[in-house]
Amino acid sequence: MVKKLYPEHPLVGVGIIILQDGKLLLAKRGNEPAKGKWSIPGGVVELGENLEGAVIREAKEETGLDVEMPRLIDVVDQVDLDESGRVKYHFVIVDYVLQIKSGVPKAASDVEELRWVPLSEVETYNLTDSFRRFFQKNKNKLQDIVCSNNM
Repeated sequence: MVKKLYPEHPLVGVGIIILQDGKLLLAKRGNEPAKGKWSIPGGVVELGENLEGAVIREAKEETGLDVEMPRLIDVVDQVDLDESGRVKYHFVIVDYVLQIKSGVPKAASDVEELRWVPLSEVETYNLTDSFRRFFQKNKNKLQDIVCSNNM
């Protein structure tokens, strides 16, 4: 079991960006950190697993979707400190855009809800801090992907 709370070193995670019909698949977090906030699906890379394998596995686990063609889009840090200044959480998140191969989105046990959200409405949601920073930095890139691939 990975120690996420007060870790001894940063944890590597993957973020899953799935676009369809000009909408982004968002997940409402069911667990801490940031329980109840919206973000993209994702999870921690397992020991011995490569990043692309992790993002494909996590997509299946979190959304029920079979995905393919992972393309790296960005890497973000998320460091949360407690009241005393100790590192409570520290994730390095590698975000990939993926294409749906098959399936219908269905929220996993650690996801309260999945929702297709138009790119123009994403920032109106109660987003995690790290995903809000990612989205603000990359929204033009995501819009370009939608336009070029008709996603």
